[in-house]
Amino acid sequence: MPSDHIAVFYEMAVILALATAAGIVGMLLKQPLLIAFIVAGILAGPGALDLIRSAGHLNVLADIGVAVLLFLIGLKLDLHIIRSLGKVAAATGLGQVAFTSLVGFVICLGLGLDILTSVYVAIALTFSSTIIVVKLMTDKREVDSLHGRIAIGFLIVQDIVVVVAMVALSSFGLGSGGNPAGFSTPMVLGSSVLLLIGLGLFMRFAAEPLIARIARYPELLVTATLTWAVLLAALADWIGLGKELGGLLAGISLASTSYRDAIASRLASLRDFLLLFFFLMLGSRLNFGVLGDQMIPALVLSIFVLIGNPVIVLAIMGAMGYRKRTGFLAGLTVAQISEFSLIFIAMGLTLGHVSQEAVSLVTLVGLVTIALSTYMIIYSHELYRVLEPLLGPFERKIAHSEQDIGGKPKNYDMIVFGLGRYGNALAQILHDHGVRVFGVDFDPTALADWKGRGLPGIFGDATDPEFPGSLPLEGVSCVIIATPPLIPGTPQEDTQAIVKESLRRIGFKGRIAVRSHDRMDGQRVADAGDDIVLSPFYDAATRAAELLELKPNPLTVAKKAKAAPPARADKTS
Repeated sequence: MPSDHIAVFYEMAVILALATAAGIVGMLLKQPLLIAFIVAGILAGPGALDLIRSAGHLNVLADIGVAVLLFLIGLKLDLHIIRSLGKVAAATGLGQVAFTSLVGFVICLGLGLDILTSVYVAIALTFSSTIIVVKLMTDKREVDSLHGRIAIGFLIVQDIVVVVAMVALSSFGLGSGGNPAGFSTPMVLGSSVLLLIGLGLFMRFAAEPLIARIARYPELLVTATLTWAVLLAALADWIGLGKELGGLLAGISLASTSYRDAIASRLASLRDFLLLFFFLMLGSRLNFGVLGDQMIPALVLSIFVLIGNPVIVLAIMGAMGYRKRTGFLAGLTVAQISEFSLIFIAMGLTLGHVSQEAVSLVTLVGLVTIALSTYMIIYSHELYRVLEPLLGPFERKIAHSEQDIGGKPKNYDMIVFGLGRYGNALAQILHDHGVRVFGVDFDPTALADWKGRGLPGIFGDATDPEFPGSLPLEGVSCVIIATPPLIPGTPQEDTQAIVKESLRRIGFKGRIAVRSHDRMDGQRVADAGDDIVLSPFYDAATRAAELLELKPNPLTVAKKAKAAPPARADKTS
């Protein structure tokens, strides 16, 4: 037995090294890691190096990765966010999904696929990768642009469609013997109702206070939320709903808490690592024996996704009064299928609705569309200049929608990290002077006190380098880092440096003000190139001295006058 464990360890080491090497090549080619990991799976599979011997272990990690991915999707499905989606996001998202699924279904039938497989493949073609699109747009600093905001809006609509599709797909397996508990259909339905009632009560009475207590310990927050995701995924799978739906429900149950963004940012890296194994296994299962027959169907469907999806988005946005440039740039974000497409078709395989050939077909479409659309998004402006003469029919004479949005006021003037005694007082003074301040703190008590005064804020961890990217930075002129400075010689993380580096990495152009501890620390902060150095103790002492000078003590003045030497008359010659 120990030798078997050692063999698995060696196998994992080699596979991870191969995935890393593929990731480095993908990075040099400006490709998403999803592509690199599938290619690594192909190389590690039986058709190439045949390295995978412990498929069971890898599948467990892959299942956990899928559960965490869907948990994070569920976290975004807060009812308040859904209600706030603009009509352009809803119309474009639903329109694109309807167009792609209907036309894709007809194309699949024309390619000789059976009806059920055509349904699965057509639906799989509708999903675009939020992870890839947001990453590319963040690198291009276009997340806060008009087309960026619209694109993220209809990608959220797609995520909602993912939830509906997963629920519908899970319902096909009810009572079919696909649950470990062996429940019949009525028992599965009854168990599902009980599960939903329990989650509803949890969301109403327990979610916020429980997570608030756990959030005091960052490491426990990660462990607890990961446990919740995997536990509900296992429970849902046991009663026959499927692991995927369980992960979604776990995320939805925490979506309305104040700690949603902090949970999502802390689990993002773990999600990416675990999904590595899903894509590895997906690539390793590609059937090279039938790939030749699938090349033509994959090429046809890829062209449809690469051209058809952007065109329908462009047409819908043009009809709603947006300029052709905005519609074109937003449309390019749906010119690929996503990791959810692969998960969706894999669920169909698990239920016995589609064959491995269908999974291979969708995987090939994913490889082609993701690889090409990445370059389309990177070079979107150059591509627009080339195609602009052909896009006239997609634009109204007066783009009234963009004129309306152009005058929309910006949200906040300043963001304050750290709502302790100093940060809280400073932010309150700024607010009293008419500055629109947004607060951030990792202490639930401090944040509750801040929000209790009717001030906007969010729960967030300054040590998380991904967190600043989720802040409302548009229009912000200054970010104030009021967290305590690093004490030399201690093992704590330099939160100030992490926040500064993250802000600059995501393209924040405003000023950064940093709190220092004393003169030496203030000099260190100044040497780091920060725009403004805040010295609470020195500034307080200076202000105290000013107050003392403004209200001098009469006894002190009398003593000074008595001790002063008599005035001497000037000498004359």
